[in-house]
Amino acid sequence: MLFVGILVVLGAVISGFVLSGGDVHLLLQPYEVLVIVGAAIGSVIISTPMPMIKKLVAGITGAIKGFHVSKKDYLELLKSFNELFLVAQRDGLLSIESHIENPKESTILSQNKKFVSDDFVLDFFCDSMKVMLTGSVPPHDLEELMDSEIETYEIENEPVAGTVATMGDAFPALGIVAAVLGIIITMGSINQGPEVVGHHVAAALVGTFLGVLLAYGIVGPISVKMHHDIADKKRHLETIKTAVLAYAKGNPPIIALEIARRTIFSENRPTFTELENYLRGKS
Repeated sequence: MLFVGILVVLGAVISGFVLSGGDVHLLLQPYEVLVIVGAAIGSVIISTPMPMIKKLVAGITGAIKGFHVSKKDYLELLKSFNELFLVAQRDGLLSIESHIENPKESTILSQNKKFVSDDFVLDFFCDSMKVMLTGSVPPHDLEELMDSEIETYEIENEPVAGTVATMGDAFPALGIVAAVLGIIITMGSINQGPEVVGHHVAAALVGTFLGVLLAYGIVGPISVKMHHDIADKKRHLETIKTAVLAYAKGNPPIIALEIARRTIFSENRPTFTELENYLRGKS
C-alpha cells in the first residue's frame, strides 16, 4: 500500500499540473533533486550515529515491506499456544523444552509461519518461556521482564521513525535552498533573454515544489507509517506476553487464550466462537 499511496500522490499532482496546461518536462530537474535529496542525506549523516543509520535503513525497508498481523495470523498464533500449553499441562513444563529450544523445528510452533519467520518476536516468546521453565521466577517478575523488553523495543525504534520525520520536515527548507541557487543562476543569465531567464526561474521553482512535495506527500507519511508499524508490533508482543503470563499464573490454556484474545485490536480480534471453532479445526 505504500507504493500505491505514492503513486496516488504523484499521479494526482502531475495530472493536475498537466490538465492545467503545464509541460511535464519542466518538472524534470535532476540537479534540483540532487541538491535537495543529497543535502537531506548529508544532514542525516551529520546528526545520526552509525548504528542509528543502519536501523534507519532497516526501518525504511521495513516500512516498504510493512508489518501487519491479520486476524488469521492471530488465530494461528493462539492455536499454536493452545497446543503447546496443552502438552505442558498434560506432560509437565519440561515436555515442551524441545519446542522452545528449537522453535523452527517444533512440530507445533513451526506450523505458524508468520510467527517463526520474525526472529525478534520468536526470541521474545522463547526467551520468556525459558525463564518460566526454570520455575524460579514468579509471574509478576516475568511480567516485569517482558514489559522491559517491549519498552526497550519502543525506545529503540521510535527515534528511527522520528529521524525520518525530521528529515521530512527539512525538505521544504532544502527546497528553498535549491530555489535560491536557481535564482542565483537566473540572475547570472539575465542578459540572455526572457526565454532563458524563464527556464531558469521555472527550474528554481521546481526546487521549492519538490521540497514541499517530498516532505508532506512522501517522507512525512512514511514516518507515520513507521510509527503505525511499531504500534502494531507492540500490540503483537503484548498479546504474546498476555498469553504467556496468563498460563504462568495457572490458568487453563483456553482461559489463557481468551485473556490474550481480548488484547487484540478490534479490527483483527477473532470472536470467542471464531477462536473456539478454529481450535477445533472448523472453518
